[in-house]
Amino acid sequence: QVQLVESGGGLVQPGGSLRLSCTASGNIFSIADMAWFRQAPGKQRDLVATITSGGITVYADSVKGRFTISRDNGKRMVYLQMNSLKPEDTAVYSCNADVWSENGYTRALAVRTYWGRGTQVTVSS
Repeated sequence: QVQLVESGGGLVQPGGSLRLSCTASGNIFSIADMAWFRQAPGKQRDLVATITSGGITVYADSVKGRFTISRDNGKRMVYLQMNSLKPEDTAVYSCNADVWSENGYTRALAVRTYWGRGTQVTVSS
């Protein structure tokens, strides 16, 4: 099994900054793409940003120029630096990872997508 745990959420004033972190642990051979999603109350979950194992990034238009996704492959972590936060950024932020794991019996590798439970980010004065 693999676990993803987010941290770094909280309450921040408009224009402020927060840095989210997500740590992966468990039966991990390697991690492919990692991503951050967010879900505001009453709305669908939306992609915020993704990053490949090689560091290629993609951002939602709504966060371009304000948010930065990065990762530390050695630590199995992904980060989301959020600057110039707006009230509309308020949501539960969840990390997502495509993880290759080894079967303990067959030694075969298989990939599966895992999700963290999320961390609340509230932007309000």
